[in-house]
Amino acid sequence: MRTKTNQNTEKTAVSRQQLSQLFSGNLFNFIFRGIGELGAMAQLMAQALLMAFRSPLRLRLIFQQAEFVGVGSIFIIVLTGFFTGAVFTLQSVTGLARVGMESLVGSMVMLAVARELGPVLTALMVTGRVSSAMATELGTMRVTEQIDALEVMAIDPVKYLISPRIIAGAVMVPALTLIFTMVAGIGSYLVAVVMMGIDEGAYLSRIEWYLDPYDFRQGFLKSIAFGLVITLVGCYKGYNASGGARGVGEATTKAVVIGSIAIFLLNYVLTSFLLLFEPK
Repeated sequence: MRTKTNQNTEKTAVSRQQLSQLFSGNLFNFIFRGIGELGAMAQLMAQALLMAFRSPLRLRLIFQQAEFVGVGSIFIIVLTGFFTGAVFTLQSVTGLARVGMESLVGSMVMLAVARELGPVLTALMVTGRVSSAMATELGTMRVTEQIDALEVMAIDPVKYLISPRIIAGAVMVPALTLIFTMVAGIGSYLVAVVMMGIDEGAYLSRIEWYLDPYDFRQGFLKSIAFGLVITLVGCYKGYNASGGARGVGEATTKAVVIGSIAIFLLNYVLTSFLLLFEPK
């Protein structure tokens, strides 16, 4: 009986040791793989930005990608911005009415939209539409050896395929964020002034008093960083796709997931950094 108990104890100890080794091994592999991918992405971005300003300048490709990223996303940005401003105002008026401060709703909503909601929600919408499309397109070109064919023809695939997309993202995401902010303001005005009956003069004057140009600059800087990152992730995942149609599908999914997580992480880091330079 005692021998059997000792054998069970030894088996349990061995299983725990194996589980610990397996967990620690997977964890270390995950960390090292993540660090390696971050390094590869940084290298790809540096290469793409460097190649973008070398002759010949492929402006036609940049304009094509700007149209795809910017013009193609306007409808979803307008829709998202309007209902974000409207719903946020509806909730804010309900809360501020309890303390008799409804006139502050405009400044509160616009402050949140200009600093956080505008850049973050715009980037998330663009990630779902644009980053996935870039990963799919480049991944399909990779598995069908079209990128290899470009290299055979002495055409740099980074300059031809990736540089225009990253520049378009860095330019058009801030522009879309500006549209989002303006439309959110219209939605907020309609709900607060037209529907809820808040005095128009008080609503507009509070916005003028409490909002500073720095609030809009903070959102603008964030949106540039988001545009660079989400297009980089989509291009990197598609450019390094393998394994046929299944590999392309996995690259598309990872581009959206990693891009979305990167937006939230980067938003926290940038907010912490920019608050250090906020005027007192």
